[in-house]
Amino acid sequence: MRAVWLREFGGPEVLVPGTAPDPAPGPGQVLVDVAHANITFVETMFRASGFGPFDDDLPVIPGNGVGGTITALGPGADPALAGRVVLTTTGGTGGYAERVVVDQGAPVPVPPGLPLDAAVALMADGRTALMLARAAGLRRGDRVLVEAAAGGVGSLLVQLAARAGATVVAAVGGSRKVAVLRAAGLDVVVDYRQAGWTDRVRDAVGAVDVVFDGVGGPLAREAFDLLDPGGRMVSFGLAGGAWADIPAESAAARGVTLLSPRPGPDELRALTEAALAEGAAGRLRPLIGQRFPLERAAAAHAAIEARETLGKTLLDVR
Repeated sequence: MRAVWLREFGGPEVLVPGTAPDPAPGPGQVLVDVAHANITFVETMFRASGFGPFDDDLPVIPGNGVGGTITALGPGADPALAGRVVLTTTGGTGGYAERVVVDQGAPVPVPPGLPLDAAVALMADGRTALMLARAAGLRRGDRVLVEAAAGGVGSLLVQLAARAGATVVAAVGGSRKVAVLRAAGLDVVVDYRQAGWTDRVRDAVGAVDVVFDGVGGPLAREAFDLLDPGGRMVSFGLAGGAWADIPAESAAARGVTLLSPRPGPDELRALTEAALAEGAAGRLRPLIGQRFPLERAAAAHAAIEARETLGKTLLDVR
């Protein structure tokens, strides 16, 4: 089968297309023919340095989330699974390939009416956005700042906050992303690469009640300073290269609650199913900003690291 290999850590160019033996399902396992593979920012960090929750024994086929069709069953697997269109995680590696084998309990069915590529785009980002929105306890009238609002998670948080009746402040990096979100009719859009961006937020809405921090680093501190007493800051990403480093005593002095939810496997599955249901109902719409064929995984990683992407980036395998 076609696959993409990581044989050494480094720049995007270390992702090299090649072949791998076709996997065969063992007892209680299923074979999924992959149509689309999800790419996450954490995968780019893993490729660069081995950072993250994945097994770093090289060589390895990267990729943790895929969507496709179950085409073969191992001994003892449920016959009803054959032919089912599903999403599945792979345990951290193996996803940048034409086929994957997983335990029969891992796949999540794609609901009718939801295109498979949209389902894959919602797989990690949709469940994350729902988890964060619930943790923040969004209320009507909240002023909500979403960092990296043109990204996969951020674009979904914008939708969830607006649906909750909040005033949304979208913070993005670059004029192209500002133009895209303004064209989508967002309340307030600011470019956090421009000096004085927090002043523009204050001019538009005053302080804010909720910050969704997907960037971390110095930007997270600037966003924290925008919070009103009683506000909530939910940290979930480090696109800026480091986690938010807000001292607990600083938050307590301001009356701000710092949140960083850590769901278990059962909750993650439930959140995934909920995100897919919202997508099928048309209430959660992923932005697939760019797609690359499997063999161009290196170009996909390069685009993500250059901050050139909008929404979700997918690898189209089939």
